[in-house]
Amino acid sequence: MESFVKHLKEKFGAGLFIVIPLGITLFILKFLFSFADGILGTYLDGMITAITHRESHFYGLGMITGIIIVYIVGLLATNVMGHHLIRWGDDLLSRIPLVKSIYVSSKQLTSVLKDGKSTYRRAVFVEWPRQGVLAVGFVTAEVVRQGKRLVVVYVPTMPNPTSGFALFFHEDEVLDSGMTVEEAVKFVVSGGMVVV
Repeated sequence: MESFVKHLKEKFGAGLFIVIPLGITLFILKFLFSFADGILGTYLDGMITAITHRESHFYGLGMITGIIIVYIVGLLATNVMGHHLIRWGDDLLSRIPLVKSIYVSSKQLTSVLKDGKSTYRRAVFVEWPRQGVLAVGFVTAEVVRQGKRLVVVYVPTMPNPTSGFALFFHEDEVLDSGMTVEEAVKFVVSGGMVVV
């Protein structure tokens, strides 16, 4: 009986470690699909209802329409006339006060994703939040303030690297981590469980 319980625990645990990440992935994908479909889907449903005089919903139509719109914008962006039109739109959106901060930030983010370059220059260790404790950080910039060279290090919180602290350190206070930026990001996102 004891070996049966042990067998059950082993197999159930192994199954959980497979099913949980798969389930989370499917849940997130379903959420993203429903969200993307819902953006245009409700408007398209209204148009179809107005035309046919019958209330109907086509699941996925908003997503397909969104893909077509993105493709058409891509076609526009890659020709001369469209390039000028998009640059004009960029200039316009960059002048509107509230829109400017959101648009410019998202434009920078997509630029990083498009170019495949990280804004992080290298992964480092810094003594933080107190002396003797090492934290993983990412060098984002190097500046000179009052004649001193300082290194700007972003120290993320775990497991959400989008929040954290941007701190200034003297060059000699920043230690090489021996990790690539990608390895350090995996370390942070995993809560320290993935150590390279």
